[in-house]
Amino acid sequence: MPARNRRLPRHLSWPLTPTDLREALGGEPVAPDAVSFDGHPWGDGTLLQVTWLPPTSSNYGQGIHPGLWNTLQIAVAPLPAGERAAARELLRGRVLPELRAWIANARQAPEGWKLSPHSRSWRIEDGTVTRGEDGQPYR
Repeated sequence: MPARNRRLPRHLSWPLTPTDLREALGGEPVAPDAVSFDGHPWGDGTLLQVTWLPPTSSNYGQGIHPGLWNTLQIAVAPLPAGERAAARELLRGRVLPELRAWIANARQAPEGWKLSPHSRSWRIEDGTVTRGEDGQPYR
């Protein structure tokens, strides 16, 4: 990400770029506004998360806007700048192919699956990738 667009303090860096995500997803259509680069590290060490947003009806203006129903949201969290190169290599080599497969499976999932929120998240612990499913603890 160019320095002029940088929203992070100098000691933090995103492990992936928008180009990394576009290349990894290939033909998988994801709206440009569906990808966010967060400004602060997540407390649990998550670096990348994909979330399926189901149709959620509600009253009094609460819930998800209908335009976002049945869409995906991808979030990238920063990490200490000194850890970026190693994390980027692991994420590009192992996680981005998993992300692409997860998105493809979500789009082809049965209707019952699509009616519930789902997510998958990834973090790096001791040089290995761990993942969490639907808000459950990492394994």
